[in-house]
This record gives sequence, C-alpha cells and structure tokens, in this order.
Amino acid sequence: MIQVNGLIKDYGSRRALNSISFDAKQGEIVGFLGPNGAGKTTTMRILAGYMPPTEGEVTVAGYDVVEDSLEVRKRVGYLPETVPLYNDMTAQDYLKFMADLRRVPQSEERAAEALESVNLGNRANSFIGSFSKGMRQRVGLAQALLHRPEVIILDEPTIGLDPSQVVEIRELIRAIGKDRTVLFSTHILSEAQQICDRVLIINKGKIVAEDTPENLQSRLTGAQRVILRVRGESEDLPAKIKKIKGVQDVEAKADGSIEFEFASGQDSRPQVAKAVIQGGYDLLEFRPVGMSLEEIFLELTRDASSGKKSS
Repeated sequence: MIQVNGLIKDYGSRRALNSISFDAKQGEIVGFLGPNGAGKTTTMRILAGYMPPTEGEVTVAGYDVVEDSLEVRKRVGYLPETVPLYNDMTAQDYLKFMADLRRVPQSEERAAEALESVNLGNRANSFIGSFSKGMRQRVGLAQALLHRPEVIILDEPTIGLDPSQVVEIRELIRAIGKDRTVLFSTHILSEAQQICDRVLIINKGKIVAEDTPENLQSRLTGAQRVILRVRGESEDLPAKIKKIKGVQDVEAKADGSIEFEFASGQDSRPQVAKAVIQGGYDLLEFRPVGMSLEEIFLELTRDASSGKKSS
C-alpha cells in the first residue's frame, strides 16, 4: 500500500532524509518513531502528497506521489500535528465544509458518518470551540476519514492529550487499522509498543531499525528472558532449570521470582514449564521480559549517533 525507495529530501544544503526505504501493507499499523528533527514529519508530508521529494520513488496505493499527486491525495487521510479547526463552527458544519472542499459526494452524510466513527455523533451540533483537546483531535481525525481513504497518516495524534484522551485515540487507531493502512508518528513509545504491528525508528534522516517490537528486543539482546514465579519455597528450582538444554542463565530474584534466559532459536520454555510442573510446583507466573521500546529507542539512536550499527 505504501512503498518508499531511496527517499531523499534536501532543504538547501541540509539533508533531512537520507535515502530511506520502507513499506507498509494494507491493514498494517506502523509506528514511526524518532527524536525531534529526525525526519518524521517531512516523510509524512511527502507521503500525503503535500511536499515533493528531492530524489527517490514513493508510491501510495500504486500511485506515484509526484506524477499522480491528486490520485494519492484521494487515497490518503492526513492528520497533521496541528489541525486547522474553526471554533465558531459546529463539528457537523466543519466536516461538511471540508467534504465540500474536497468534492466528496453526499457531504452531509459523510460528515455524520465520520463523526460517528470517532464517537462524536452526539456532539455533531456542538461548537468546536467548546471541545476539549481530545475531542478536537477526534474532529481532526474525522476530517482525515471523510473521503474513506485507504491509507491514514497521523502526525503525533496523541501529543498534548491527557492519559484518558490518549486511550481514546489509541482505541480509534486500532479500529481504523482493521481495514486500512495506518502510519503514525509518536513520542509516546509505549503507544507504539501496544498497538503497532511494526515500528520504524528514524534518526538524523536515516532508518536505523525496522521490525516488530518483539523482534527488536531479540536483535538487541541476542536472547530471550523469561520470568517465572511458583507458590512456596523454590530454593532448588534455579539449579534444575539451569540443567535444561538451551538455558543460558538463571537468576533467583529477591522477590521470589526466577528469571532465565535462552538463545534466539532455542526456545526452552516448554521444557522449563514441564520441569516446574513435574517437580510438584504450583506455577503462578510465566511470561517473557525484555527491553522496553523506550530502551530499544535510546539504544538504537545512541548507536546511530556514535556511528555503530545494530545487527
């Protein structure tokens, strides 16, 4: 649905994007992560057809963003970081106005449909000036959905929102992503970890990592860690786990839990679980642990800044 190959964008002598390449498939939610000035917004504006690239090839739904810019815009819903809203208009009137500008057919019905999709149907006749920050953001998202686009591009959709509003937008992104391609940038890394199928990490105009959050953890650590907890005494259990093939490290924690590590491609969890149960222990907890997306982000951007490259 989105295909980017060798994308370069120069602002005078400054190179904002340095030959980046990636793709996003239909029904996929892709998080675009990076520090301020990394190139996220520039990439999104190019994808939305609002800015030409200096070099490279970018297609959306099979259309080139330079040669077929109007066709691209018909298929992309774009929510910029700052949404231009009119406080003296009702939500319904604003969306009908935007639909008419885009020559969307049945603008009245499409405006109502978009408001329902962001759970604002009951506030259609309320003035936008009376809305909270979260509600205003939902109106902005509704305008991106007016023309039923195949691709949704969201630039920092949760910025400035309180925790409850962030949850609302997160749920909307999940719902939208069921049958559309969604690319969104964010500084809230836990958001990407919770809802993304895949993440792209960009730093200084270059993609430094592209994978699922789980695979990024594995790539950086080279191993998988698991925490388990049993009922009652378990002093002899770490020694038993350490004897299992594939287990590399076992550590008894002060809180009574046990952590063990196994190499990628040598999943020892079934054998460990079997040994625990056969040993007569009541297994209370058994879950993977690893680097958070925040830790991954910091590690990768630090490596990129120092000239290192992640494996």
